[in-house]
Amino acid sequence: MSLKVITPPAAEPVSLQEAKLHLRIIAALSDTATHPEDAMIESLIVAARQGAEHLTGRALMPQTFELGLDGFVDKIKLPMPPLVSITSLTYVDVAGNVQVLDSADYEVDTYSEPAKIVRPYGTFWPATKCQPNAVMIRYEAGYANATDVPSQIKSWMLLRIGSLYSNREDVNVGNIVTDFKFADRLLDAYRTYL
Repeated sequence: MSLKVITPPAAEPVSLQEAKLHLRIIAALSDTATHPEDAMIESLIVAARQGAEHLTGRALMPQTFELGLDGFVDKIKLPMPPLVSITSLTYVDVAGNVQVLDSADYEVDTYSEPAKIVRPYGTFWPATKCQPNAVMIRYEAGYANATDVPSQIKSWMLLRIGSLYSNREDVNVGNIVTDFKFADRLLDAYRTYL
């Protein structure tokens, strides 16, 4: 199984203004005010989102994924919920031709999380050529917008952004360090497992 991001998110769950307020940067009080480190803070927002996505196994903002499988399996779990829609499901037939599987030839279980693609009762998956990524599924996943992202995930992101902003090096020398292990517990309710 291989998973690729085809179209990354166009926006982040935490805005620059929200991050600057959390970091207590005074310029954040005005929407038009800029800070010399805005670009760095924006990169920390991206890093925090990617970290939250990695730890939870969820897509936080709308994005397009492509899942490659070596062949059909009984139940195809789609990583990075929540699922929005299936764009296409293609496979390489035994003759080596790429075929598009009609949406009437499979069912999508969106009640489960992560969502699953299953074959309708009494049917079989088509035969595929024995090769890597013989089945390719392109789909959209992620919460509709930043307000739909659970507040616990956004809180974790703000804590992560603050930690990365305050500690700009990999090693902390000469200071007492307290690790707030509780912060990662904010993500526990949203972790998914394949």
